[in-house]
Amino acid sequence: MTARKRLSTSASVEPSVKENTQRKPQEANTTDPPIAPPKWGLILKLSLFLVPYLYLIFYHYEIEQDLRRSILINAGMSIAGFFVTVKMIPVASRYVLRRNLFGYDINKKGTTQGTVKVPESLGIVVGIVFLVVTILFQYFNFTADSNWLVEYNAALASICFMTLLGFVDDVLDVPWRVKLLLPSIAALPLLMAYAGHTTIVIPKPLVPHVGIEVLDLGWIYKLYMGLLAVFCTNSINIHAGINGLEVGQTVVIASAILIHNIMQIGASTDSEYKQAHAFSVYLAQPLLATSLALFSYNWYPSAVFVGDTYTYFAGMTMAVIGILAHFSETLLIFFLPQVLNFLLSLPQLSGYIPCPRHRLPRFDPQTGLLTGTNDGTLVNFFLRHLGRKSEKSLCIYLLVFQAIACCFCFLLRHLLAGWYK
Repeated sequence: MTARKRLSTSASVEPSVKENTQRKPQEANTTDPPIAPPKWGLILKLSLFLVPYLYLIFYHYEIEQDLRRSILINAGMSIAGFFVTVKMIPVASRYVLRRNLFGYDINKKGTTQGTVKVPESLGIVVGIVFLVVTILFQYFNFTADSNWLVEYNAALASICFMTLLGFVDDVLDVPWRVKLLLPSIAALPLLMAYAGHTTIVIPKPLVPHVGIEVLDLGWIYKLYMGLLAVFCTNSINIHAGINGLEVGQTVVIASAILIHNIMQIGASTDSEYKQAHAFSVYLAQPLLATSLALFSYNWYPSAVFVGDTYTYFAGMTMAVIGILAHFSETLLIFFLPQVLNFLLSLPQLSGYIPCPRHRLPRFDPQTGLLTGTNDGTLVNFFLRHLGRKSEKSLCIYLLVFQAIACCFCFLLRHLLAGWYK
């Protein structure tokens, strides 16, 4: 949930009535100043972190030529998607501003930036470009009889469904109780089309006590898949509130997912196992590229708000990636900050403690610093323990913590390899 304040219902209805009677108010909306340009310097700096990923693909691992070719084709299409997204965001911003779909940045209230209309729901652009790229990629990689084609399209159907429901939420402002159900609905195409295994490998230390090495969960496994989709989408949505945090955490996790997949492809000799992780790469690369394009506008000071459209889209995409590539345990460790934020939020989300509309820190317009409140979020937790911070520095702290959690996951997998499973 972005740190924003929307127009009240009466304020949003009144302009619609005037549009039906006069043309001038509508034309006045078109005079809104254009949004700030993308922050190319930031993207250039972040692109340097892709060097380890490229090193793993081209030098460290001997990846089959056909598989590497597919990954590179997907990467090229993802880069094209990045530039299309950068180009389309300002265009979409003008349209949403015309329809009064904008907000004010609460964390800048009392300053001139706090009076600027910030277009909302720009995650819809990312979702559309992502879907176009991933659909077109089928032409280069899958054949009509491919075993992965059904699950690939089911995954895209779930992501498309979730993007649509997220945009509906942005427009209609759906209550929290309904929001919890939306990912369950969007995950149905994936759950119905899923034809993979429903077994789990028992950790080696527990095998002597359980008596079996592999356990078939049946329908319980599909229930777990649905719950994972619900958690991933809502956990990104509630770990938010400052410029760049929603997109930034997605960029960090998507980068970790890509490195993890290439490591698994390079270290394995099982062709089916490699295809499962390649499937993950085909979705993660477009996600990272389009998210970076949005990040160039959403980083502090934010020129656009991503909306629930983006948080739902990103969460569902990463859930689908983890489910179909069969590394949901690793994905949950990548989501460690989101898990901690959920645990901190649980008393308020459950109603045990009163939950305000916006669980945001307090902003001091005199100093430009944020102060933590008693609300149960990781944002406020960091401020209470680290002291007052500017919005930009706080976001950097949180994203560094996200990166540390991902590095911890890689370290944990390395230490437990051969002993745990």
